[in-house]
Amino acid sequence: MKYRLKITPIDKWVINPVNRFIGKSTTGGIVLFLAAVVALILANSPWKEGYHHFWEHKFSLGFDGKYLLDQDLHHWINDGLMAIFFFVVGLELKREIIGGELSDPKKAFLPVAAGFGGMIFPALIYLLFNSTGEAQNGWGIPMATDIAFALGVLFLLGDKVPTSLKLFLTVLAIADDIGAVLVIAFFYTSDISFTSLIIGTAFLLLLIISNLVGVRNSIYYGILGIGGLWMAFLLSGVHATIAGVLAAFTIPANVKIDEIGFSEKMKMYLEKFKKADPNGVPTVTPEQLHILEDMRTLSKQAMTPLQRLEHGLHPVVTFIIMPIFALANAGVTLSSETATTTSSYVAIGVIFGLLIGKFIGIVGVTSLFLKLKLASLPEGMNFKHLIGVGLLASIGFTMSLFVSNLAFDNNELIQQAKIGILIASLTGGTIGFIFLYYNKPKATIIIKERDIH
Repeated sequence: MKYRLKITPIDKWVINPVNRFIGKSTTGGIVLFLAAVVALILANSPWKEGYHHFWEHKFSLGFDGKYLLDQDLHHWINDGLMAIFFFVVGLELKREIIGGELSDPKKAFLPVAAGFGGMIFPALIYLLFNSTGEAQNGWGIPMATDIAFALGVLFLLGDKVPTSLKLFLTVLAIADDIGAVLVIAFFYTSDISFTSLIIGTAFLLLLIISNLVGVRNSIYYGILGIGGLWMAFLLSGVHATIAGVLAAFTIPANVKIDEIGFSEKMKMYLEKFKKADPNGVPTVTPEQLHILEDMRTLSKQAMTPLQRLEHGLHPVVTFIIMPIFALANAGVTLSSETATTTSSYVAIGVIFGLLIGKFIGIVGVTSLFLKLKLASLPEGMNFKHLIGVGLLASIGFTMSLFVSNLAFDNNELIQQAKIGILIASLTGGTIGFIFLYYNKPKATIIIKERDIH
């Protein structure tokens, strides 16, 4: 039986091309890169004063002239929008731990160890240059790897690198994210308000209990997570982005109906839909509408709330939140003093930490475990691939920029850190791409019998 899917002009010229663009694995990194370039251009244009002033506009929440929250746009982005980013990170972490690459300890061991090695050595190298004063607080800046950028560069290489290499970098970056969250939670918090922290903990317990008793409504978790947990953590002094990760771990990760039950019930609904009398007009009949509603409900029951939320929020984070963050944070105004800024100990510590520390930590720790025969490289991956990963991991863009705003109150130190981040990320990403591109596997020459004759 033939059927026809109606494609409207808006589908053909807007929706389908946009969906194809969004569906590409490299798109997120490209959009993030473009946002960073736009920020740099604006920060060094005749409109630079307006660009910097724009993020200083205040946005307040309160009643009767009393403001509960009174922050500028820059803080709302870093404390509010980035909490959603960390929420999605938390969803990804929980999914990977339950049924992904982190669920098998044997497979996860080597990239996880490499990830933590790639955090420790950058911090140590940074501290070699900045062992005293406020600059010392920046040790967490070179610890992070930007998973979107790093994987974006790797996916640009296509089939020139094995799938196992992409998985290795993904798990490494996940371990890196876990470490970054822990560092922010324990080392980059302000004075603690225990009253707000207790209130936040109460909301967290309520979310956990809701999960255990079977609540699966996403709006419910959103209201308690944002209106309760996030708000309480923001007022407590513990960085609000941690609330995003904690809230994510309370989201149910189980289905309400298994695969067999879903298949059987869906077949039943399809049969009922086929037998329902059509009305011969563009709208469906009430009977058909009820059947379609039942099919939609069944589909929701076959998906975990965790994966449904992750799938729904991922485009929002990739194409709205991350570009806005880059626009607000990557704009560094270059001047005659830039050379001096680049040679500052903060900038040098960040550059060397990301470029050298990441490489030593990842390649060195991995080589040690291979030498001791405690682990082996994934199938299809060789030592040259490992070197490429060590170079790409120096792309610390998003997380490093985020931590630099937490580490320093002094705007000059923040600018120095940003210069270092941009130089190291651009250098490491470019060298890593070129290295992997020119170390692709050699093509196998197949000689057919007729060619010999």
